[in-house]
Amino acid sequence: MFMGEYQHSIDAKGRMIVPAKFRELLGETFVLTRGLDHCILGYPMDEWRKLEQKLKDLPMTKKDARAFARFFFSGASEVELDKQGRINIPSTLINHANLEKECIILGVSSKIEIWAKDAWDSYLDESSESFNDIAENLIGFDF
Repeated sequence: MFMGEYQHSIDAKGRMIVPAKFRELLGETFVLTRGLDHCILGYPMDEWRKLEQKLKDLPMTKKDARAFARFFFSGASEVELDKQGRINIPSTLINHANLEKECIILGVSSKIEIWAKDAWDSYLDESSESFNDIAENLIGFDF
């Protein structure tokens, strides 16, 4: 399980160090894709295959299903850890997440999220104000 919050930098070539605690769980090769809220999602290959199957099972006769599959798969890219524990993030994903220098890497259960630090700070500020309301809306999920 991925958990925690780490701050790293992305260099001019699009390389970023993956937190050591995440490397073993991600494996040498894993998938990055566009995420909601302008972040990047990272999945180990086994989790990616599960998600891929769920998306394949969506009814492609539905406009929303086609749109989401396009959004998700067209942004997907396999990345590989180098010997220094870095990945090279594709420019399309860098642009999607507005990554510049400082990045936040989050562990979110079965995946990781990569955020521009400014975007994460803003998101955290906004959501922390409504965290109690969010928790109340999830009360039926037995937390």
